[in-house]
Amino acid sequence: MSTAGPPGVASRGATAIEADPLVVMAKPVGPLCNLDCRYCYYLDKTGLFARGERYRMSDAVLEAYVREFIAASPGPTVHFVWHGGEPTLAGRELYRRALDYQARYLPQGWRAVNNLQTNGTLLDDRWCSFLAANEFSVGLSLDGPAALHDAGRPDRRGRPSHERALRGLELLRSHGIEPDVLCTLNAATATAPLGVYRFFLDAGVRWLQFLPVVRRTGDGAVTAESVPAEAMGEFLCTIFDEWVRNDVDRIGIQNFLECLLVAGGISPNLCVMAETCGRVPAVEHDGSVYSCDHFVDAEHRLGNLTATGLLGLVDSAEQESFGAAKLDLLAPGCRACPVLRYCNGGCPKDRFLVPPPVDRAERGVASGSIPHGGTEVGLNYLCAGYRRFYGHVHPYAQRMALHVRSGRPIATIMGELAAREREERARWSHASRNEACPCGSGRKYKHCCLGARRR
Repeated sequence: MSTAGPPGVASRGATAIEADPLVVMAKPVGPLCNLDCRYCYYLDKTGLFARGERYRMSDAVLEAYVREFIAASPGPTVHFVWHGGEPTLAGRELYRRALDYQARYLPQGWRAVNNLQTNGTLLDDRWCSFLAANEFSVGLSLDGPAALHDAGRPDRRGRPSHERALRGLELLRSHGIEPDVLCTLNAATATAPLGVYRFFLDAGVRWLQFLPVVRRTGDGAVTAESVPAEAMGEFLCTIFDEWVRNDVDRIGIQNFLECLLVAGGISPNLCVMAETCGRVPAVEHDGSVYSCDHFVDAEHRLGNLTATGLLGLVDSAEQESFGAAKLDLLAPGCRACPVLRYCNGGCPKDRFLVPPPVDRAERGVASGSIPHGGTEVGLNYLCAGYRRFYGHVHPYAQRMALHVRSGRPIATIMGELAAREREERARWSHASRNEACPCGSGRKYKHCCLGARRR
């Protein structure tokens, strides 16, 4: 991730990927965290390890990971992503050793860039000096205004964390690091789209990503913290309408800019929007490699990189099958969906809704399933929100993609929309009762929209 201002259409987030990509979520302290976020999907991963586990990446595993990741990367830039849990709990010394190993194993002419995804509450001047001196980019988790943030992100003693996270933001800036901000879109934040958005504008945030929270209980129900699909769609549409008219050149919002890539015929950076997945595995503190950060479980454990090379695990038949399943196991009806090229069915972890019945003769199978080893295929829980958001954004994204192809700034759209809306207001303000209605219906204004506009 860069620390520059918002780019034109490129992604900067920790999960952004490149051509022939390999991005690894390295977890040097596993699921350990000083916060106890209500919606966190990773804290319970302690169940994968024995009682008394220290949750610290050993020097042997760290060296093996750095060496193997460099060997598996296409280069010449190798993107290291340090994740968690809370990766600052590993201490600065671990990252100093990582930098030493990077220098040792990088081929001539190659370089490593490092990203740290943190909640910001443990940052101090020493941490920020270290990160700045070694050109780390930083992703900061922050859920908007204090009331919303603290409702979902208390520390392990139940205390609010918003003030400490903001202090981390300011400390980073004082050392020349402008962090990318990740805001979860959960049941609470979804209720206040403009309040959340304006908080980040007032805070001077330059790059922002909204991450929908979808969690399930042991019996398969959706947790109270999860965002309702329709609320997600309305939240993103509301903010997009504000952003596209006023702030395109002020703040980069990854959820929106990824749509420009798709509209321009370019593959999205975010794995959740990609046609297939499987190139963003997770490496736990003990060297275990899992198919994905959201699939860290016994079923999706590929092996250990200290015993088997990382590339061999990522290119294994099991991982290739996992990645291809995103496309192969699309729910019935997805392939004809008008926004499929934007969502590609969404993250497989969220495909648990029972799909609507389909025509048996057309599909050649029972309703709600497709021929893939007898597997029942679910519709993505967020489908209604995806349809609402991507359907709304599509015409704007097409226009902005055209500006990019023509060498114009994407912010050009703000002037176009302002001019169009001035013309629209003028048409309505000068409309006569007996003239054709400005809405284009062909009926007289008095028999069409006049009454509605007076109410």
